Amino acid sequence: MNERVEKALNEQIEKEASSSQFYLAMASWAEQQGLNGTATFMYAHSDEERFHMLKLVKFINERGGTAVVPGLSKPPSEFKSLENVFQLLLDHEIDVTNSINNLVDICLQEKDYTTHNFIQWYVSEQLEEEALARTILDKVSLIDNDKAGLYMFDRDLENSAIQADNASAVTPGA
Repeated sequence: MNERVEKALNEQIEKEASSSQFYLAMASWAEQQGLNGTATFMYAHSDEERFHMLKLVKFINERGGTAVVPGLSKPPSEFKSLENVFQLLLDHEIDVTNSINNLVDICLQEKDYTTHNFIQWYVSEQLEEEALARTILDKVSLIDNDKAGLYMFDRDLENSAIQADNASAVTPGA
């Protein structure tokens, strides 16, 4: 495996692992605030990011490289508000998108078309992740301080997370 590509893939493993931990911290905070729907959504999102990391680990190893399991920094445990949580989620996803785009660029520079093809799944995934974060943030902004709106939002988020989990159980690898 090309050394430069392998290094960039290992850096992406660290980003995905950090994302998983970051969303796990958000889930824990939301659960402590009584926002069970948000917690359910964030727990599922944390699992998804771990899946993204594992997919990279397996790819590197299958290509003859060496995947490195990173040590991680402690994520924050306190957040200002629900809106802050989802703004941080969006900002983080934008950062991950930039990292994926950089990885695509490295693959093209190194003429590693196999890895480039593999990374296209992440490009598509990031489009979905950013769109979802923006949609949720827009809804949270609409709620403002309306407690009934917050209750309904949180319940809807829990229902959507449960439905997504059920769908992925029916469709392996979804």
